[in-house]
This record gives sequence, structure tokens and C-alpha cells, in this order.
Amino acid sequence: MPAIYSITKHNNMKIFFSSLLFTVFIANQLNAQKDSSMHMHHDMSNMHMNDSMPMNMSGMNMPMDNMSHSFSRNLPMSRNGSGTGWSPDAAPMYGQMYHSKKWMYMLHYNLFIRYNKQDLTNKGSRGDAMWDAPNWLMFMGQRQLGEKGLFSFSAMLSADAIITGQEGYPLLFQSGESAHGVPLVDRQHPHDLFSGLSVAYSYALSKKADVFAYLGYPGEPALGPVAFMHRASAMDNPDAPISHHWLDATHITFGVATVGVRLGDFKLEGSSFTGREPDENRYDFDKASFDSWSGRLSFNPSKNWALQVSQAFIKSPEALHPGENVNRTTASAAYSLPLRNDNSFNATFAWGMNKMKNNNGENAALIEASYRYKKLALYGKYEFVQKSTEELNLDENIYGDDLFNVNAYTIGANYDLLQIHKTKIALGTHFTFNNEPSTLYSLYGKNPSAFEVYLRIYPSQMKM
Repeated sequence: MPAIYSITKHNNMKIFFSSLLFTVFIANQLNAQKDSSMHMHHDMSNMHMNDSMPMNMSGMNMPMDNMSHSFSRNLPMSRNGSGTGWSPDAAPMYGQMYHSKKWMYMLHYNLFIRYNKQDLTNKGSRGDAMWDAPNWLMFMGQRQLGEKGLFSFSAMLSADAIITGQEGYPLLFQSGESAHGVPLVDRQHPHDLFSGLSVAYSYALSKKADVFAYLGYPGEPALGPVAFMHRASAMDNPDAPISHHWLDATHITFGVATVGVRLGDFKLEGSSFTGREPDENRYDFDKASFDSWSGRLSFNPSKNWALQVSQAFIKSPEALHPGENVNRTTASAAYSLPLRNDNSFNATFAWGMNKMKNNNGENAALIEASYRYKKLALYGKYEFVQKSTEELNLDENIYGDDLFNVNAYTIGANYDLLQIHKTKIALGTHFTFNNEPSTLYSLYGKNPSAFEVYLRIYPSQMKM
């Protein structure tokens, strides 16, 4: 690896945590709310959501006609992330709510209809261009069971494969999974039609303590930050991170069982799950093997922050390299700052390392942020990823067994054009500048850049 591009693991961590200081803000605390009575009646006159539906806050029991966090009757719904992960309590929520006598339901969705050109100036041979449409839809529901129990379910679907085929959409320096027996490189793999089907049960030991169990087929183990599709700092961006397989690629796992306990604002959980990533058939259900494990510690020190560290052993994640097991370590911090008139600032910092036996660890770091002001959303992202010769599907006889440090900088914006009932349509664009080692110039060109223009269809923000 050329010396000018080399970076030590120590420096990666130093850069990651020092960057955290740039978004430390002093935010006003949300108004304190009174605890509910034994019959779960409380005054919600100062806080309402769409359709005049109240939302509970931390420390309050959930009345029958109100939706709480999916795994606790005593946490706010806004702390829901992906799988069993936590978002900041102050994170904005986008969706539509429905209810019956005993059930509460929520619908989320995101669709980008776009033109995507990954090598804007045609400098290299690995960029591609196409019309595509990254998308997902999620439906979830919950009901109380007895005085202290809570049952919830979720289903997540994606038509990625129907629209793009098995090869997915172009994305320079992306890697992971395969199509037609060939590694997918410089493309983001499509997500499975059934990206999530899960059920969970939680039991409130007290207002400060819960235990819960979660089963997914597919589902998401206790590993990494909230998946990019569900992070408030990433929702405006149509692209998956090129650090996806260092941070949150396990969000689609065919077979996962998680148990956990919450004590105040701490949560400790562990998972047994299937290490193999989804196969090339995006419409079936893969075999569950429960051959891998993970553990995660989460902490929300205030309504604005969500922190986590996690560790996992993942058995044979890549079908084309069945003998390779991965030890993955991640750490992340998410920040949300509500502003006046439903405006907000959201940011995420994440670091991940994949390590295989007898190999050095491969690091990735991500810093992303979004700012919403009225109808305008501005967003940006920086990524550093160490891609190996194998990850980029390069000839070892030419490139050796090396790590290539890739830096990607993205800036984008979208603007709401109209709203139809509770659905918004926005026009957006973004630009990505990549920086890679000179040894890759013959393939990618020097500093290849990408350009996208799109229409985004998504639900309106729920009023808090």
C-alpha cells in the first residue's frame, strides 16, 4: 500500500472520535410529562401526533390507543430504529399511523426514481449509468398483552430486484454479495423482496426495566448502528454507504434470535443468527443455520443521543468464499436536534472493522448529516473504507494482496414539490467525489465522480 494512503487503526479511531466534537450541541430538554396512573390515564394535552393521536414519552405507560417503542411500554416510539437498535428519542419520524381497538399500526416507505451516473466524466472502466429506483416499505404493529406485556411485529419489503435485476444499481467502490456466481463490485446489491419479517415480546419489570425477545426470518441481529434506510441522517440519500458491509449489512439475516434487557437508558442484548448473507435468489427464504453470534451495548444519555458498541462472529458471510469467517466490531453515535416548525438536524458517526483469521483488520468510518428546513433537505456524507484486493475483485498477480484506502465525499439536496394526502414528492440531486490510491487509476480514473437526479416519494413527518 502506498505510504501516502496508509493509515493506522489508532488514527482511524482518533479521527472518528475527534470528529464527534463538531456536532455536540446544547439542546433544550423536552417538557417533562407526568407519569400515568394505575389505569394508564394521563394528560397528553401538550403533545400530539397526526390525527390527534398522543405519543408517550420515556417513563410513561402506554394507554391502549397509543403506540410506544416496539420493545418497551415505557419508552417513546421515536427510539425505534431498525431491528432492536435504538435511535435518539428526539429523532424525527416519518410515517402514517392506523389503529383499531387493541392494535396500533405504522406504515413507512421510501422510493427514489432516479438517473444514476457513477463515472460522470468517463475516466475509468468500472463506472456505470442507469435509471433505477432504490425502495423499501415497512409495516409494523403492536398491542398490549396483560398489564405488563407488549407484542409487536414488523414486515419490510423491497422491489429492488424487480427493478434492477440481480446486479442491483451502480455504486463505485461498493462491494458485497454476488450475482450469477460473480462478485458484485462497484454495484449495490438489491435487497430481498422479504427484507424483514419479525415478531417480538417484551415484559416490563418496572418503568425502568424491561426484558424482551425478538425472532426474525429474516431479521436483524444486535450488531452495528441502525441500518442506513432507517437513520434520520441517511433517509434523504438514495445510496447505500460503501461501508455497508462493515457496519449494517446484517439488517437482512435469514434466521435471528435476540434476547435483551433494558435498565434505564442502557440496553444489553445478544443474538444468535445465520452468518451467510442472502443468496442470489431475491424472492425466496434462505436456510437458517444460527451459526453466528453478536452482542451489543446501547446507551441513550439524553433525548438527543444514541450510542452503541457491538461485536460479532460471522460464519462464512460470502457464498463465494465459504471458508472465510469474519469478526466484526462496530461503534457509533447518532445525534438528533429538533428545531422549530418541524425542522431538524441529524448526524451519525460510525466505525466498523472486519477481521479474518491471520489477516489485518479492514476499517471503515462514516460521518453523515442532514438538515431539514421547511421543504428543503440538505445532506452530506464522508466515508473512509479499506477495500482489499478480494473486495474489489482484482487480480492478485497484478495488484498483490493489499488494502486500498478509499475516500468518498457526498453532498446533496432535495426539495418538496407537492404533498398528496400524507405522501410527499421531492425533487433532488447529489454529487459524490471519490479519492482512491494511484494504483487504481487505470481502472477508475483519477478521482472519479458520480451524479444523480431523482424524485423521492416518502411519508410526511408525524407531528410531535
